[in-house]
Order: sequence, then structure tokens, then C-alpha cells
Amino acid sequence: MQKIEVKIPANPQSSYAITVGDDFLDSIIPQIKTLLPNRELFIITDANVVKAGLLKKLTAGVQLPCYVITPAGEQSKHIGTITKIIEEMETNALGRDCAVVALGGGTVGDMAGFAAAIYKRGVPVIQIPTTTVAQADSAIGGKTGVDSSISKNAYGAFYHPAAVFVDVATLKSLDEKQFNCGLVESIKHALIADSDYFDYLQKNVDALCARQVKPLEYIAMKNCQIKVAVVEEDPYEKNKRRILNYGHTIGHAIESASEYEILHGQAVAIGIIAANIIEQKLGLNAKERLAQLKQLFAKLNISLRIPAKIKKEQILDILSRDKKAIGKWPRFILLEKTGKVLRDGEQYAYNVKREIVEETIDIILKEKY
Repeated sequence: MQKIEVKIPANPQSSYAITVGDDFLDSIIPQIKTLLPNRELFIITDANVVKAGLLKKLTAGVQLPCYVITPAGEQSKHIGTITKIIEEMETNALGRDCAVVALGGGTVGDMAGFAAAIYKRGVPVIQIPTTTVAQADSAIGGKTGVDSSISKNAYGAFYHPAAVFVDVATLKSLDEKQFNCGLVESIKHALIADSDYFDYLQKNVDALCARQVKPLEYIAMKNCQIKVAVVEEDPYEKNKRRILNYGHTIGHAIESASEYEILHGQAVAIGIIAANIIEQKLGLNAKERLAQLKQLFAKLNISLRIPAKIKKEQILDILSRDKKAIGKWPRFILLEKTGKVLRDGEQYAYNVKREIVEETIDIILKEKY
């Protein structure tokens, strides 16, 4: 197993370790008890994780209080579920000396982190991500939250975990679509920070899809290294951390407009294509990269088709509420070249004219690229 230390400036309580390895799920609870002695643990997971046997393997026969999110997925990521989680914690008479353990994908991690942040004004949370999306991105960096009826992550907090445990063996529980779509977050990291990593992903996509352990451990470490470097510099997303939203501006809008019919990774893939189209319209050299991305997404069998029910006006309306918006118009994360983000002066979020965005949305809706 390998470890990366995450150090948040001026806040030693937010420093934590990320442990990456293969098939060590059943050893994590003892490690947590060593890290956080004398704390009662409360596990938050979902129905899919339970069905896959991962909760049973984690607890190894030890009885621990638990809340199982049902149904699994984004449709449960709302404030009502958080209320039920908090009430279950209270029913178990848990005090401020407890700790929350998140076992699952991005939705589980986001909700568990948010519940931990607000329960009794804050208790520690341990993240054990079990999906390609969560292991690459959402479990690291302290973003937590739930959706409102209008937009994604409308309620939330920056709340860093006490530790993260990445067991790549848990990825065997995913179906092909979930696994492959989740790899888009790895592609995003490569695009914003490391062109050599992008080359690696293109060359090793077949080995990754075959879920070979060494490539999975490699990308887990690489993703952690890239995200940690960004988060340590800008933990609360004042500027540079926004680069982690590459492909997410239009991607989130499409995901929301689809009512989560589209998986997060699939929506981000479409958002990355949209960003490349915008880059070309701004005169940046993105044509070759767009061809590479189309080929890579095709190998991953990720559909770039947007459901016919989604209209341009819906996407524009959601974009007006984007967290990077100024004056009800979003700013975009764009690439100067593969591995390097375009800057607008000192800012990493770039202002793009509305007409260019509207033209881009027309193109992706019609798949004319």
C-alpha cells in the first residue's frame, strides 16, 4: 500500500492521509480505530454497496450502527435523506465523540461528509470510496453537499475527512457502464495537469477496462497526486481549485436537465467535448485533442448523445446558476493545451461570450462535431 499526505494550510486538523492499495477493505476498521481511538463509528452506505457484499467485508462480523441509503444514486442526494441520517444517528445516541464512515460512491461520500459536518457541529468522517468517480475525485478534497430541487450541491460545506482509504478491489463491484463512465474524472485530471498521464490513459485504456490491478493502482495514485496538489494550494476554491471543474460547467447542466438519467461521468464527458469546441472557437489548438477524446470515449463505450427531451433553454437556465457564475453567467475552465489550463489574467475561470456558448450547445445537441 502507498500513502499520500494532504496538508491544508493554516489548519493542521485538516491534514490527513490517503491510503491506496488492493483488497484491504477488511483491515480498514482496525486502522480507523487506531487513528480515532475511543470513537463510536457510524457507517453510511447505500443499497448497491450492501448488495455487492462490501459492507459485510468492511465490518468483518463486527456489529456497527449503519444507515443504508435507498435507493442508491443521485435521486437520494437531497436534504430529506440528510435529515433521516441525522435522526438515525440521534436514535443511536451518538455524541460528538462518534465518527462517520462513508462506504460508497460519490453520492454516499458527499452526503456522509455533509452529515458529519453538521452533526453536533461536526464529527470526523472517513471516506472509503468504492467507485471510479469517487476514488479519482469526490472522496478527496473535502467538498460535501446535497442537491436542491433546482441545482446540484446547493447545500454543502468544505469539510475534510480524517482519512481516505482507496481499495481498488472494490471497483469489481461496478457494472461496465458505471466503471467506464467514472474513468472520465481520471481523463479530466490528465487534461488539466499532465499530458503524459493523458498519453498513459490512451495507451492503457484496455488494461483499465479489464480492471487490472497495477493500472488501477497507478491511476488511483496519479489522481490523488494531481488533486492533492491543487487542493493544498487552494482548499476552498477561491481560484485554482476551479480547474477541477473542467468539463463540469456544461456537464453538470446536462446531468441536472436529464434528471440524472445520464451518469455523472457521461455528462462530464459531454462537457469536456463542449469545452474543446469552445477552445476551438477561441482559436486554441484543440482539434487534435477533440479527435483523441472522441476515440477514447468510444473505446470506453460512453455515449455522447444528449436525450432529446433536453433543450438548449434548459441548459442555459441551469448555467445561469452555476457556482462560477458572475451576473448570472458562468465562467469556464478551458485548456491552453493538454496538461495546461488557460488563464484569464490571474484567474483560472475564463469568461466566454454567450453567443459562443449557445453555438456550442447547439453543436453538442446535434452531435455535429
